[in-house]
Amino acid sequence: MHPNPAFRSDDRDLFAALIRESGFGMVFLTTPEGPRVAHVPLLLTEAGTLRFHLARGNALTRHLDGAQALAVVNGPDGYVSARWYADPDQVPTWNYVALEMEGTVSRLDRDGLLALLEDVSAHHEGRVTQGTAWTMDKMDTAKRDRMMEMIVGFELAIETWRPTVKLSQNKPAAEWERIVAGLKDEGRLAIANLMERVARGAA
Repeated sequence: MHPNPAFRSDDRDLFAALIRESGFGMVFLTTPEGPRVAHVPLLLTEAGTLRFHLARGNALTRHLDGAQALAVVNGPDGYVSARWYADPDQVPTWNYVALEMEGTVSRLDRDGLLALLEDVSAHHEGRVTQGTAWTMDKMDTAKRDRMMEMIVGFELAIETWRPTVKLSQNKPAAEWERIVAGLKDEGRLAIANLMERVARGAA
């Protein structure tokens, strides 16, 4: 988390949108073998928890149930050139959005795992524009059940949110506008658009 309070946010709608749009993140845990990280699809539930699944052989799988873990989702980012400032006494920086969520993890039972898989596939299939949406009931039931035995589902009850929303909020309006224009010129549309979205939300 960035130490500058200008880059804090309590916009839970923004956090939820970031998780939904990214759909992917990292789960960190200190295990008896040392620190480990898993790269996983993440689903934010209506109850405000994070659900995810891991391969049964993943190094974290046997340690997560009941543990305090950290999940991280990274949003858009982009290099900010010092040449974009009118003030020559500036240095380059990096704009980015990152969301850290800490909480206790519990293991899902089989029904919970199946519901997670159905929800994750429905969410992402809804974003695919070509063809008919894939659903789990298209699979042979026996094969589906065998594949489910190879993964383990988990739910992280978020107790602490630690966001960094570093979008040049600490710069004067004219400088901020030049940064947005510079990012767009470089094709960094995701971070530029997010800067404008957050600015409009604060207006």
